Parts: sequence; C-alpha cells; structure tokens
Amino acid sequence: MSALRTVLGEAVAAAFAAEGVDASAVRVTASDRPDLADFQSNAALSLAKAAGANPRDLAGRVAARLEGDPRLAAVDVAGPGFINLRVADGTLAARAAEVASDLHRTGAAAVDEPRRVVIDYAGPNVAKPMHVGHLRSSIIGESLKRLFRFRGDTVWGDAHFGDWGFQMGLLIVACADEGRASAFMIDGDGPFPAESPVTLDDLERLYPAAAARAKEDAGFRDRARKATAELQAGRAGYRALWAHFVAVSRGALQREFGALGVTFDLWNGESDADPLMPEMIAHLEATGLLVEDDGARVVHVARPGETRKKKLADGSVVEAPSPPPLLVISSEGSAMYGTTDLATILDRRKSLDPDLILYVVDERQAEHFEQVFRAAHLAGYAPEGSLQHLGFGTMNGPDGKPFKTRAGGVLKLHDLITMATDKARERLREAELGDDLPAEEFEDIAHKVAVAALKFADLSNARTTSYVFDLDRFTSFEGRTGPYLLYQAVRIKSLLRKAAGQGVSTGSIAIAEPAERDLALTLDAFEQAVDEAYAKRAPHLLAEHAYRLAQSFSKFYAACPVLVAPDAAARSSRLALAEAALAQLETALDLLGIETPERM
Repeated sequence: MSALRTVLGEAVAAAFAAEGVDASAVRVTASDRPDLADFQSNAALSLAKAAGANPRDLAGRVAARLEGDPRLAAVDVAGPGFINLRVADGTLAARAAEVASDLHRTGAAAVDEPRRVVIDYAGPNVAKPMHVGHLRSSIIGESLKRLFRFRGDTVWGDAHFGDWGFQMGLLIVACADEGRASAFMIDGDGPFPAESPVTLDDLERLYPAAAARAKEDAGFRDRARKATAELQAGRAGYRALWAHFVAVSRGALQREFGALGVTFDLWNGESDADPLMPEMIAHLEATGLLVEDDGARVVHVARPGETRKKKLADGSVVEAPSPPPLLVISSEGSAMYGTTDLATILDRRKSLDPDLILYVVDERQAEHFEQVFRAAHLAGYAPEGSLQHLGFGTMNGPDGKPFKTRAGGVLKLHDLITMATDKARERLREAELGDDLPAEEFEDIAHKVAVAALKFADLSNARTTSYVFDLDRFTSFEGRTGPYLLYQAVRIKSLLRKAAGQGVSTGSIAIAEPAERDLALTLDAFEQAVDEAYAKRAPHLLAEHAYRLAQSFSKFYAACPVLVAPDAAARSSRLALAEAALAQLETALDLLGIETPERM
C-alpha cells in the first residue's frame, strides 16, 4: 500500500473524473482540522466553474461516489465545498503494519528513476581553521547526501577544498620570508624535504598575517600573485611545499568533520581540476567564448540585451550587463575561483557523468554560481537545470548579525563543538540522565546530544532562512530540539528492553484509541515528508516530521499504556506501534545526520 494521501488522492480523482471533470489537478492533503477529518480535498472549489456546477453540489456528488469505499469510515462535505475524509481503522492498521514490517525504509518508497548526483558542500580552505561559517554547509550538505541516497540515487559527497587560489601564494611567500621554506624555493625538480616545514598552528598564524599584509604592502601582494601563478604553472618546489599545506590542513579538517558526523566520498580540491585547465582554455578559445577584457580573459555570460540596475558609489543607478562576465584568467595569468569551478564541472562530467550537481554554498555566492553555471551551459559542459546552487542563510548572534565570539572574532568550529558538548553535559546532569553510566559512555552520550542540538537547530529552519544561535534553547530536553528527539528515541528503546524482559512481543496492529490513530497517521505521513524534502532540497521538512512523530508517540505513550494494556493483543499491537515509531524516528534522525544513543 502506498501512503494514504496517495491512494485516497487517486480515489478522489477517479470520483471527479466520473463526474466528467478534468481530475489531473485533484489533490488530497492532510486535514487542517484533524478533529473533523484525517484528509481533505478542496478540488471542487477550483473545478466547479469549469464544470458549470456549484462547488458544494459538485463536492456532494463526488462524496456520494466515495461512500462505500471500504478504506473510508466517513465522507462528508463542509463549507462551500470541502470534501472531508476519515480513514477506516482497519485501513490505518494495515498501513501501520506495512510501515512496521519494513524497518529499513519505514514507509517511504525509493524513486522510480535513480540519478547520479554530486553534492558539493563544506568547501573548507587549506590553511584556514574551520569556523561557524562552515557549519550550515556541512550540516545541510550531509543531510541532503543521506536523503538522496535513501531515495535510491547514486551520490558522491565532495568536500571541494579551496587549495589553489591566491591564499596559496600568500603562504608560500610568508613561509619564504620567515626562512621556513628555503629548501622549497630553489629552481629545479628537487628532491624536496618529506617533512612539513609548518604545523597547523603555523598555518593558522601565517595566513591571516599574510592576508593583512597584502592589503597594505603592494610589493608583498605582487610577490604572492607571482607565486600563485608559478605554483599553478607547475614550479616543483612550490608544488612540494603546497602539498605539505594540504596534508597538514586535511588532517585537521577530517577531525572537525568527524566530530560532526560529516563524511565525504571525494576529498577533491580546486587543484584536482588543474590538469584539465589547458584543455578547457583551448576549448573556450576555439568556441570564441574566451575573450580579452582589460588584460584579463573572460567569458561573457549575459544574454543579448539582458540588463540589470546597478547602484554606483555616488548613488546613481545605471544599466549594467546581468550577470557580469566570468573572469577566467587574471591579468597576472592566474586561474580564478570561477576558472577552477568551471574546470571542476568538466572534470566531474568526464569522471562521474552526473545527472545533477548540487552546490550547498552560502546564498551570498549566488551571483558567482550563476556566472559559472551559465558559462558551463554555453561551453556544453552541463545541460540546463543540471547545476543547482542551494543557498542558505546565516547563523546569527542575538544582534541579528553573523555569529561572532564575545571578542568579535570568528568562532572556530572546534570551539563551537566543545561549547555545545560542555552544555550538553550540564543538561544531562541537571536532568539526572546518565548518572549511573560509565564515564566513557556518558561522554559519548554528551557528544551525541551536543551534535543533535546543533544539527536539529540548524535543519529545523528552512534552508534559505537565517536563525539566531541560542545554545541554552538548543540543548534543552524540552520543546522543539534535538535533545528532545533523542530522549524520545531512548524512551522507546527502554520500553522495548522492558517488554523483552517481560516476554512481551510485537503482534498484529489494531487501531482503536484516538492516540493510536494519531500515531498511525503520523507514521503514514513520513513518505510525504521524504518526498517533499527530496523535491525541494529541504531537510527542514524531515526535521518537522521527526518532531511531529516524537510528539505523537509521547501522546500515545501517555494515553495508551503498553506493558499494562488490558489484554495480550493490545500489548502486542501497541508494542508494534512503538517499535515502528522508533524505527521511523531513527531513520528520520539519521537522514538529518543525527545519531541516537542506546540509553541516557
């Protein structure tokens, strides 16, 4: 059986068609008045005019055709033509049993036509520590990767390092000026030292100092630009030094990603597209797309006659091309971010041949990706619609601005995770949870609670919106939080262990009580949540379902005692509902990248 909304939608559409009405747009949705009905259809309101009928009369005729359907306990018409549907208890029981019997998919089907998908997320830079600005991309990208795989797609998650731009030239020159990299400064093919001349701490100190100096010192800036061009041109000593930068940074990045439960199939960087640069440049030249522009080389991506309004520094507004050209080669001869992004598309096309590439990157990069995507379409590297930028809002402080430390600096991701874990540990002790557990297990639970707090706080918001960071609220075991969901999952696990200890096993599901109906309907709604989250690239819809499911189970648990149910059949039925709820809740949480502990 498919989701009830689907099968009932088909039944209602057939009834409208039998009345001679075009039923292609007929839909059934969950009722906004659950006290009156489980599902509803408003189709009569929109279709009556074309059918030359009164909406309520048309709805009445459709309702009459649905009467007697064994899947429905009641059909009635409300207001100007709303069709209300109440599902029969037996139908609900059958659907709940179907969900319970599939503890892997828990009621959500796979797609009919799987695709090959690359998800580009995180985008950390070599030599820079990960900070809170990387949090949303990592969390959202990881969730989408899991969701698309769950739906049946073949998916590659790519970290896509920033390892090939101007910051590399800055570091090379900064190391040389400190006398750290003399052995790498010589011409020729080496050999060069196998031991890194820098640590992560060195890189974290050198880069910001070099970036600041480049803004003030034109000579230093020019040397760094030259070093960048020579690195990209293949100078052996610079390549060897750069490899140490990458290796040192990658170790730290893997630590931070691992702490968040974020993994990648590809640890590629901008540099991995470098071998394709000559081929790509030659192709862009041959097709006439690459043109000279004030000493640089660009691809014009604006369509003929396409303009936008641009505000100048003096406040005046002028018409300008929309969007501006993609800068491919700078006047110094260096490849730019857009160049490597374009070459990466070509590389992925050749090596993976994906149907879809999703870029989970800050909304503020929208224009950059529009330029790159248009250039890729013009060059024939990707079909229209196969490249999508999934922008997102920012995590803000109480002042509504991007979150900073108290001192006004950018908070490192490692420090954020530590803060959250400390707060989770405090919350657990306040609630007297885990007091009797070994210290090692308690610490593991505290980390899981911290990650759940951070991830759910992020993913429960629509991707495109910003939100305010509030660690006290995020780590609460009450309300719409990750820790609350973990607590409900652990609660069900405890129930199942007690049932096993008492010899109670699951059995046939029967629906009799209102709380049982509510839980069965919520279990049924998972397929819709998964389908819409997948179609809209919107993990918050999964988060909403997980929270509704936890609430529904909590009400069921209070209203329908399991182990002290009036008879063995009721105990087995309710235990089966509880087990199905746990499986679906853990599935939803896993799609959000949240791991549940066994106990607290």
